[in-house]
Amino acid sequence: MTQQQTEPAAGPAGNPSMRDRIVEAAAELFYGRGIRAVSAEKIIAKVGITKVTFYRYFRTKDDLIVAYLERRAKWERDAIAGARQAAGGQVPEVFRLVAEGIGAESCSPGFRGCPFINAAAEYADADHPVRHTVDRHRKWFKQAIEEMLTEIGVRDTSAAADELIMLRDGAMVGGYLGNPATIARSLYAAGKAVIEHHRSTEGQDG
Repeated sequence: MTQQQTEPAAGPAGNPSMRDRIVEAAAELFYGRGIRAVSAEKIIAKVGITKVTFYRYFRTKDDLIVAYLERRAKWERDAIAGARQAAGGQVPEVFRLVAEGIGAESCSPGFRGCPFINAAAEYADADHPVRHTVDRHRKWFKQAIEEMLTEIGVRDTSAAADELIMLRDGAMVGGYLGNPATIARSLYAAGKAVIEHHRSTEGQDG
C-alpha cells in the first residue's frame, strides 16, 4: 500500500489542483517515454515546481506511478459505464461500442499500447505496488466482462472473459499496424465468435 496526500480534484474556479497537475504531467511522460526512463526531476521540471512541493504530494516516485495508473483505471471504468448507459442495457451493443473505442484509441496519434501492460512489463516483481495496481484493474476488468456475459446467458464466464481480454490485448498491439475501423470490426467479430462458441458448448460436457 502507498500513502498519498488527498485533496480536492480541483482548486478555485475549477482549476486543476497541484496534485492533479503533477499526475497529468507524469501521465504524459510515463506513457510517452516509459516509466523507468522518467525521473522525478523530469516531472518536477515539466510542472515547474520545487522538489519540496513534489514530495509534499508524493513521498516516492512509486506513489506517483500508482496515482497515474489509478487515474487511467478510473477513466476505463467510466468508459465502460458510459458504454453501458449509451447501449441502454443491450450487452452486444456495449461490446460493439467498446470495440469501436479500442479501435479509435489504438490507432490514435501517440498511442503506445496499454498503460497497464506497459507498466507490468517494466515492473516484473509481482509484489511491487505498481503490479498490485495493475492486477487490481485487470481483475476489475475481467469481473465487468463476466457480469455482462452472465446477463446474456453465458455460463462459463471466466473462460470467455479470459479469451475476450486476450483479444482486447492483441487489438491494442494491432493498433500500430491497422486503422480504427478495421481494428474495431475485427475485435467485435472475434469477440462475438468467442461468445457464440461458449454459448453453443454450454452443457455439452455433462
